[in-house]
Amino acid sequence: MRLYLLAMVFVLISGLPGVFLRRWGGEVAAVLMGLGALLGMAAAVRVLAGGPVAVLTLPPAPLASAGLLTLDPIAALFSLPVFLLPACAAIYGIGYWDDHQENARRLRLVLGLLAAFLALLVVSTHALPFLLGWEGMAIAAFLLVMTEDRLPEVQRAGWIYLVCTHTGTLALFGAFAILASVSGHWAFSTLPRAFAGTSQGTALFWLCLFGFGLKAGVMPLHLWLPSTHAAAPSHVSSVMSGVLIKMGILGLVRLLSWIPDPPFWWGATLMVLGALSGILGVAFALGQHDLKRLLAYHSIENIGIILLGLGLGTIGKSTGHPVIQVLGFAGALLHVVNHSLFKGLLFLSAGSVVHALGTRNLEQMGGLGQRMPWTSAAFLAGSWAICGLPPLNGFVSEWFLYVGSFRALGFYPWPWSLVVLTALAIIGALALACFAKAYGAVFQGTPRTRAAEAAHEAPRSMLIPMGILATSCAVIGLAPMLIAPALDRVVGSLGASTDLPPLSLLSSLPSLSILAFLLLGSAWLLWRWLRPAAPGGPLPTWDCGYAAANPRMQYSASSFADGLVGGMRWLLWPRSSGGEVAGTFPSTQAYGSHVPDPVLERIADPVFRVVATGAAFLRFFQGGQVHLYLLYVLLTLLALLLWMVA
Repeated sequence: MRLYLLAMVFVLISGLPGVFLRRWGGEVAAVLMGLGALLGMAAAVRVLAGGPVAVLTLPPAPLASAGLLTLDPIAALFSLPVFLLPACAAIYGIGYWDDHQENARRLRLVLGLLAAFLALLVVSTHALPFLLGWEGMAIAAFLLVMTEDRLPEVQRAGWIYLVCTHTGTLALFGAFAILASVSGHWAFSTLPRAFAGTSQGTALFWLCLFGFGLKAGVMPLHLWLPSTHAAAPSHVSSVMSGVLIKMGILGLVRLLSWIPDPPFWWGATLMVLGALSGILGVAFALGQHDLKRLLAYHSIENIGIILLGLGLGTIGKSTGHPVIQVLGFAGALLHVVNHSLFKGLLFLSAGSVVHALGTRNLEQMGGLGQRMPWTSAAFLAGSWAICGLPPLNGFVSEWFLYVGSFRALGFYPWPWSLVVLTALAIIGALALACFAKAYGAVFQGTPRTRAAEAAHEAPRSMLIPMGILATSCAVIGLAPMLIAPALDRVVGSLGASTDLPPLSLLSSLPSLSILAFLLLGSAWLLWRWLRPAAPGGPLPTWDCGYAAANPRMQYSASSFADGLVGGMRWLLWPRSSGGEVAGTFPSTQAYGSHVPDPVLERIADPVFRVVATGAAFLRFFQGGQVHLYLLYVLLTLLALLLWMVA
């Protein structure tokens, strides 16, 4: 625990020297954050490798119960992205958000605070430090989102996030109050059997699902997530998507670890919410023209995949099927790490594009593959991984869920595993279409604007973090046997018993490695064969002999996805403007489309407007005169007396 606490200190103070340094503030912050990350991950790996659980316990008097911080296998697994992603963001920020920006010092300082609060949160096994870490994380993230607070869209995104996160915190207060009433203390511990089936257990589940689900961005509690990820600086978005939303998953995992006998309907509920989040998340991503907003909706999609795994594992735990339990929980927990890696990689790659062009609009990009080859390769690797394709890491975690679902087909009176299989198949197909659209619109074809023509590769400080994350994706995909023992330890913390089969015997991991290396070798040979031999570089695409091609004749992001978005019109409710091109000599036509968020724009916004109108009406009573306030108090007391007498 001392090593872990030292790591927390390093990340906490990482941005402090830069406040007083005129130069090299970003470099000093990156060094301190990197050192803290190495120490923190070393402490986590030691626990995952079979080392003793580290515990920091204070006397019970100050906290009303013993127990404070515990670096157990669950905390160790979540600590890996908690330390890795902020370190990559700190290095990336040297080139992306340099000292010439007026708020660069504040950004580095608050990024260190966010990383420290996240590190505190994952090891908290007591309500007090957990809520301190939760609120500290929320406030630090709000300040980071508001980095460019002069922009109206940033202000709106920041305040929506703040309202949502504090609404979720209220639910957690209620959940921890129930825990304290049952156990008699505020420390986290295993709850008695049969508790989950009581009314208190049901209330605990729904409060935790709402509070933690709101933070994770579970559909339909996701209303803060797309706008916040789009408005924040790109390296902050990578931390928020890769780490911050996973704290909601951490809370659900902690809840499942406390319950020895969860009801069947708990797992079914998580499974249905996972399918809803996964399918709708990728469907709404298809209709986006903002590159970062597109990636934000894919975060909702991957939270859905994680919930599918948690639901499958919970059903296995409820029905006493250890094989289903191990595969479901292992797939969900590995996908937590995998999503942190490839989504962090995608946001950093997108940030390089935004840094070079000054826009997030997909329709103003194109042809960047030749101008930004390393960024293009990094985005392609992240896209490949998020689509769940071998030989990268996204395939491994989804493979666990596929194997677990197929094994579960004959175990239940109603085949709930079909929900997982169907959802994963739909999500995979739509994700592949969406990232074909995104990669093609950004890096393929010809530039659509002068800014795209003048684009240049990102500096080395921005490429190094992308290389670290891409390499991590490849290592897990090529050698999944390395992480199997660690996953066994974490799944053991969630099991109803310690007698669980090892993951390596259930999922054919050696065969996956062989397949991954064969695919990698085949891809390299295919690339060498198709690589143009012309000294002038890539040759233009054959265009049927037409010699006057221009950027307006190529597919745009909107036109590429128009068929799929139109086919899901009943679900997405897209809005379009502009006429169709018709006639022998057609006139110039402009076409635009927009896919609104159903929860934020159709439900939350109208509700907020009604609340704001009511609040504005109540201002009439706030006159600023003391005698009026005394009159209000007197009238309230009289009303209470009359009510008591009646």
